[in-house]
Amino acid sequence: MTFVQAMALALLQGVSELFPISSLGQTILIPALLHWHFNRSDPSFLAFVTVLHLGTAAALVAYYRTTWLRIVRAFFASVLRGKIGGDANEKLAWLLIVGTVPVGILGVLLKDTVQKFFGSAEVAALFLMLNAGVMFVGEWLRKRQKTQLGRTDKPVASLSWAQSAGIGVGQALALFPGISRSGASMVAGLICDLDHEDAAQYSFLLATPVILAAGLFEIGDLAGPGSHRVLVQAVIGGVLAGTAAYASVAFLVRYFRRNDLRPFGWYCLVFGAACFTLARLGVIH
Repeated sequence: MTFVQAMALALLQGVSELFPISSLGQTILIPALLHWHFNRSDPSFLAFVTVLHLGTAAALVAYYRTTWLRIVRAFFASVLRGKIGGDANEKLAWLLIVGTVPVGILGVLLKDTVQKFFGSAEVAALFLMLNAGVMFVGEWLRKRQKTQLGRTDKPVASLSWAQSAGIGVGQALALFPGISRSGASMVAGLICDLDHEDAAQYSFLLATPVILAAGLFEIGDLAGPGSHRVLVQAVIGGVLAGTAAYASVAFLVRYFRRNDLRPFGWYCLVFGAACFTLARLGVIH
């Protein structure tokens, strides 16, 4: 992996981790299109990816720093009191915990299964098209709920424990290359009557501990054999990924105040179909 390739992957990770276009799908398909071939099981590559995850998580913590401070304070207040009080941040803290549980469980159960798909551009392209379908169906269901069923937007604190767990299951679908963490969890939030802005914010808050935990869980790779060869690339890449992630979340928060998921769905459908065709023709692997 050259320095230019490493920095390109860092930017790609920082942007696509939060945009609903699947970071894993993009980091499989775009290098395949450019004929960049990496051994994803190599310890030095895993160490590099670990730092990128930590950079992205740091960006999310930095952007939502005041929100996280309120959530952490509210969590400990509820623990000391022994029950959830009237502060919406206390309910939010426990909703995030409940929403994180499915990711941990499904991550353990499906890890070995989904890793078999990581090297296939054809499979990633198929899942990317499926990701588009998830977003299109989600937007259709939301419109139907509002126009035909008369349902109105609700605040995040109104979510039930089951609804938060359902959003967490949506987030866990990102284990499959091509399915977007933010896209799937946002769709689940929309179906639970959140508006686009609240669904996006809740998705980003829910993703923060998961991305951070993934980075910390893999931190042992930084001491693996050969990891020193990419240490400089990893550090610079982590900063670059974090910067890109911070800019991405700032843009998306504003974007979802007035817009929906469909443009991202069209991108995933067109790009996924093109890559699937190229994979079937043997142009990419």
